[in-house]
Amino acid sequence: MLKSGCIHPGIMSALSLCGHGDKILIADGNYPLCAKSGDAAKVYLGLTEGIPTVTDVLRALLDCVTVEKAEVMLPDGEEPEIFAEFRTLLGGMKLDGIDRFGFYDACEQPCVCLAISTGEKRTFANLLITVGVA
Repeated sequence: MLKSGCIHPGIMSALSLCGHGDKILIADGNYPLCAKSGDAAKVYLGLTEGIPTVTDVLRALLDCVTVEKAEVMLPDGEEPEIFAEFRTLLGGMKLDGIDRFGFYDACEQPCVCLAISTGEKRTFANLLITVGVA
């Protein structure tokens, strides 16, 4: 029985199959996960509006995997506040921005092993992380 870190069986199972260079999508509640995450294992965590947030899920995943790259969906206007939270949680890591449709395409690639839908309501709060070496 796991007692700390991520304890979700579906997430832990999918993470155990990830290797260096594989990707994990943590999506906000608006993201079309079924249509735009290819063959990735899909986990729907959204319980209520705002629960859990993308940053809640990222914190849990950081206990399990090393992240070597992070990509975000770029809005047309100003940078969303959540991007600063991503950078903080990722130790100041640069966020690579991809336009909306390019981001969808990136999330449908075979290297995306896990796609997690959250209850996040902030817009453009989607994060695609690349698994690094343990």
